[in-house]
Amino acid sequence: MGRPLSDPLVERMRGFGTTIFAEMTALAHQTGAVNLGQGFPDTDGPNAMLEQAVEAIRGGLNQYPPGPGLPPLRQAIAAHRKHRYGLSYDPDTEVFVTVGATEAISASILALCEAGDEVVVLEPYYDSYAAVIALAGAVRRPVPLRPTAPGGRFTFDPDELRAAITANTRVILLNSPHNPTGTVLSRAELQHIADVAVDRDLIVVTDEVYEHLTFDGVEHVPIASLPGMRERTVSISSAGKTFSVTGWKIGWVCAPTQFIRAVTTVKQFTTFTSAGAFQLAVAHGLSREMEWVEALRSSLQLRRDRLADGLARVGLTVHVPQATYFVLADVRALGIDDGEAFARTLPHEGGVVGIPTAVFCDNAEVGRPYVRFAFCKRDDVLDEAVSRLVSYAGRHPS
Repeated sequence: MGRPLSDPLVERMRGFGTTIFAEMTALAHQTGAVNLGQGFPDTDGPNAMLEQAVEAIRGGLNQYPPGPGLPPLRQAIAAHRKHRYGLSYDPDTEVFVTVGATEAISASILALCEAGDEVVVLEPYYDSYAAVIALAGAVRRPVPLRPTAPGGRFTFDPDELRAAITANTRVILLNSPHNPTGTVLSRAELQHIADVAVDRDLIVVTDEVYEHLTFDGVEHVPIASLPGMRERTVSISSAGKTFSVTGWKIGWVCAPTQFIRAVTTVKQFTTFTSAGAFQLAVAHGLSREMEWVEALRSSLQLRRDRLADGLARVGLTVHVPQATYFVLADVRALGIDDGEAFARTLPHEGGVVGIPTAVFCDNAEVGRPYVRFAFCKRDDVLDEAVSRLVSYAGRHPS
């Protein structure tokens, strides 16, 4: 007997429901709270790049572009990777354009993992990782990131990483710069991961969407640049965070030809291709707007400090990030043990929305004390959020 029509969802996707981002954004609308939850900027990308998209639309680039992506974008991606990291990719056979990084990750996991294969992830992890691993019928193996001290940088234990590897491990799904902790994995940390991957003959799929948004001189090192790693790494990035055009959903994969063929096989039967006008504009961005990106990075660092200082004034323990759009705050300093309960009541009682970190973890205790706040907002929005939080803390002394 088949599943009842009243409950048609396949078993492997039960328990996922509405994403925490949609849920908390809806709560922001309902309560009038300042939304520091979902990670999108409230200003646009470089004007010349936006005009490129407009001109392309008016010029007739409105039909299907090639499935792998427009040649000018694939060439720009390859040139950017070579110039910035010294990594050479053939734009015709080793670069592939996707509908954002989320699709790139999904197509990669679906293409590379059989049912029962294991995927190692660093937790807390972006929520789509868990969903696509489930869709593939694979098994998630989390390795926790923990702070080195109260308010300190998050990192992993190399022994716990090795312990997570089994005979069924197929992929390490790596995110650096890391969302939500803001950690940029060091060369030494990446070498630990690379050693495991080479020793156990594993594939590494990397999410590098915040590659350009690092702070305080911290360097992003692609793991593909380490010895022995290019041939086993599927590197993923996108234009959304780099150029403040998150709605364009232009992402890409750089990898050896056999991995690109595998990803293509899956991706061609999902979205097939993505907006050509946006692709052409992103090619312009990668070639001509990196000074704009550097100005964005500097601006985000100032806004990071602005929000971090404000959260500290509220009394929260702040983990100042090395990268990304987000600050993690430890609510235990307010005498509160449960970050998720705090985040769900805060819109009503404090007029601010953040994202509870526990929802990004298999082991809820790893993320239990933390709430993620986005600082990719205008100064006046951040100031209003801090003002409301200060008022809330005054009404709820620890």
